[in-house]
Amino acid sequence: MTLKKHNQQRTALAGIGQVEPLALDVADASSIKNAENEVATKYGYLDVLVNNAGINYDTWETAEDADINGTVMQTITTNLLGPWRVCQAFLPLLRKSRAARIVNVSSESGSLAEMGAGPPAYQVTKAALNALTRTLAGELRHAHILVNAVCPGWVATDMGGAGAPRSVNEGAEGIVWAATLPDDGGPTGGFFRDGKPLAW
Repeated sequence: MTLKKHNQQRTALAGIGQVEPLALDVADASSIKNAENEVATKYGYLDVLVNNAGINYDTWETAEDADINGTVMQTITTNLLGPWRVCQAFLPLLRKSRAARIVNVSSESGSLAEMGAGPPAYQVTKAALNALTRTLAGELRHAHILVNAVCPGWVATDMGGAGAPRSVNEGAEGIVWAATLPDDGGPTGGFFRDGKPLAW
């Protein structure tokens, strides 16, 4: 990640505390474990987990001709299994928080209500991430851990491209909203953009 992007994200998160970078490769189980160990050693608990991994907006292929062993498996590993493994690793620390939050950064491309032909590996993995969000929210409802999926919209990142209509700060606002939900009645198991519900 470039320093410019770090700075943009720090700006978006201004006002909610200090932001410290931590190296983490969600496709590498040992990297996840090392990150969890570092947080456990330094802080002993975790208040907010944001799963922002996402690759392969695969517009160059269709479901019919998709490279299952290449693009599809790589996308599943990063977009679905990565966040799943990260949640498993960090849940013990989240349970030590008084009011923890998990935010899975998804996409309206993963909405079954809106889905049609499109980037197959990306769409399917984001739909699966939404299903994981619902499953975790149900399991953790009584643990005071709110779990939600957020679509940041079409954002001017490396994946979104320079022509995307939303800045990094604009895309991050909905994520920050979900990460800082109030303790009294904040939603869980939802799918949102800019704090407003999206259709599953």
